[in-house]
Amino acid sequence: MTHRVDQHAADSAGWDTNYEKKAVALLTLAFGLVGLDRWIIAPLAPAMIRDLGMTPQDMNNLIAALGVAWGVAAVLMGGLSDRIGRRAVLLPAILLFSLMSGASGMVASFSALLVVRGLMGVCEGAFCPTSFAATAEASKPSRRGFNQGLQQSAFALFGLGFGPIIATQLLERIGWKAIFMLVALPGLILAALLWRVIREPITVHRSAPSEKLNPVEPAPIRDLFKHRNVPLSMAGLLCAMCGIFVLSANIPLYLTAVLHLTPVDMGIVTSALGFGGFLGQWGLPALSDHFGRRPVAIGGFAAGAALLWFFMQSGPNVPMLFTLLFASAAFSFGLLALITGPIATEAAPIGRISTTAGIIIGTGEIFGGGLALVVAGLVITTYGIPAMLYLALGGLVVGGVLMLGLKETAPRFAGSGKFGASALDELEERHQGSAVYREP
Repeated sequence: MTHRVDQHAADSAGWDTNYEKKAVALLTLAFGLVGLDRWIIAPLAPAMIRDLGMTPQDMNNLIAALGVAWGVAAVLMGGLSDRIGRRAVLLPAILLFSLMSGASGMVASFSALLVVRGLMGVCEGAFCPTSFAATAEASKPSRRGFNQGLQQSAFALFGLGFGPIIATQLLERIGWKAIFMLVALPGLILAALLWRVIREPITVHRSAPSEKLNPVEPAPIRDLFKHRNVPLSMAGLLCAMCGIFVLSANIPLYLTAVLHLTPVDMGIVTSALGFGGFLGQWGLPALSDHFGRRPVAIGGFAAGAALLWFFMQSGPNVPMLFTLLFASAAFSFGLLALITGPIATEAAPIGRISTTAGIIIGTGEIFGGGLALVVAGLVITTYGIPAMLYLALGGLVVGGVLMLGLKETAPRFAGSGKFGASALDELEERHQGSAVYREP
């Protein structure tokens, strides 16, 4: 069943702002839970290493397994929702990754935990590009960068901002196993709310002269790489993830084992990754709406690298460490949102938003969020924990060079505001004309 968008809930351009607000809010909270479920393990690492007899290499491999599984699932399943619908992917994914998060607290060995975290990565990998596509479709073009940045900022805020504080405060009271079970509960509630709200957009165009609504066929898969921003985004995201995820996985160990901070001070400093990431993941895409995707991407990599260098030179000064890590994470995490959000969706051919985002996210996750952590574990084993900082720094430097080749696609700077034959062109025309949705 279809219905025309309620004009009383729409603005002067025919955009359903009521649905936009509800959809973006729920998808933002859901992606925050993805971050929390994924990264709560890092501040729990010292206790888990002790109880399960693991090594820092094991912990990096554990986090890498989730990243690789996430990446493979994003590539293979990123386009699934383009074919079967957003709801059919979003709802099972959030239910299953929440259950896998709870199961992480029920295992008694490293091998069992490895399997559980891998399955969790598969579910989150399916959820990620589908949720980005749903946010892009719900957003008015002039607010696209803002909304996609808001959604992705929750990943850092929940996972690396609130996560370390929650983990270190609860650890001595209820133990790490119970913490995993506790953080799984909100996902079940959000699944029910998404079921009630999220709609299925139908890509249509007007057929002159009858004004009849006709579905538009998705572009061929081979068209994904016609836009040069797609391969550049794949490589750039790999570099950005190498820069930030290596830090996210190993900063707690660095702060406690090298700088000898207390667990509480470690939790405070580590939370800078999340709070800085929240600001950056929201701020950088929003800034790119006004200053362009390309200059903001180049500046983000350069600033993130410079601030990380200063962090590496700092001693056990908690306020200084927090400030520098906060600022570096703001730029580094902001790049994740910028590349996988507006840059990816604006480069997508018609009918292939989720597919394009899935390929970009999948490549970054497999190599930057997965294999880079395996390399980081080997680097730590061979050269010591501080050496992983240079691996993160190198990723940011290389990423900045790659972004010099990016093509500008922000509506304000790309000609008349159109991006060529892209999925979002069709989406904008649809909402300005005769938008239709399937009922939830």
